[in-house]
Amino acid sequence: MLGKTAGGLFWMFRYLERAENIARLVETGERMALTRPDGADGEWSSILTTAGTHAAYDAHHDDVSGEAVIDWLLRSSDNPSSVMSCMEAARMNARTVRTALTREVWEAVNECWMTLRDLLARKVQTRDLPKALATIRARSAFVRGALHGTMLRDEMYDFARLGTFIERADATARLLDVKYYVLLPSIAGVGSRLDNVQWEMILRVVSAEGPFRHVHGNTRGASNIAQFLILDGRMPRSLAFCYKKIGDNLDYLYRDHGIRKPCHDLADEICHRLSEMTIEDIFEEGLHQFLQDFLARNTALSHQIEQDFRFYR
Repeated sequence: MLGKTAGGLFWMFRYLERAENIARLVETGERMALTRPDGADGEWSSILTTAGTHAAYDAHHDDVSGEAVIDWLLRSSDNPSSVMSCMEAARMNARTVRTALTREVWEAVNECWMTLRDLLARKVQTRDLPKALATIRARSAFVRGALHGTMLRDEMYDFARLGTFIERADATARLLDVKYYVLLPSIAGVGSRLDNVQWEMILRVVSAEGPFRHVHGNTRGASNIAQFLILDGRMPRSLAFCYKKIGDNLDYLYRDHGIRKPCHDLADEICHRLSEMTIEDIFEEGLHQFLQDFLARNTALSHQIEQDFRFYR
């Protein structure tokens, strides 16, 4: 496969996943702002930091407000990571690799783009926000369904899945980090009712409340929830699950090409680290420190995949 095609598939599905994850991040900000209405602007500032767009936002706005941040994250053309910008980038990549996609996948992407173009043509009103965010998630799910149901399990599928899980792992780590390190006011709040409410909101935002209850019953608490979203390989948005899939798809590429590349070693290192650590190890290291290290490793792996498979040649 040409590196340009591999790169197009990889980034097409990174952008699709990012669009959904930005919507989930907006939902996190909205829910957490409601738990501390007196400090809502601080919550939205933290969301901007997590999305990696605070500096760009500041260049276009004089202050931070929920309405402005939501608009910036959902539909601003000045924000390359807004939901609408991501969907436009995903569709552009899909057009570039059109011959590598089934008709069903192409149509799902195109319909997703048209739906969100209409949905986000104007500012989303507060009363319409839950429905808009649900639509973004649903349309993203339709594309994944078309991919699973119609694409041949070959290297094209592998690069699409690599893009999905690299981006998803990044998003889960950022969501956890914004909760524990940025949104909680002080170490005195750990274990408080506010702390527990915010942890449970994270579960809801990543669609993990039901699965968590199935595994842990009515038990709550930071340790159990963090363990579930970091180390439980059965949870589709956990870091362990994402890296199991990343390792699998890289292994499939190795079998196809017969060449082991540096990205395989990097992925194996991350998988091994996740499999060997306990949640006690992570909390002893410091959750923020662990997540920042994970994000750096995840970014390094993405760059290495691009280099190893010559995406830009």
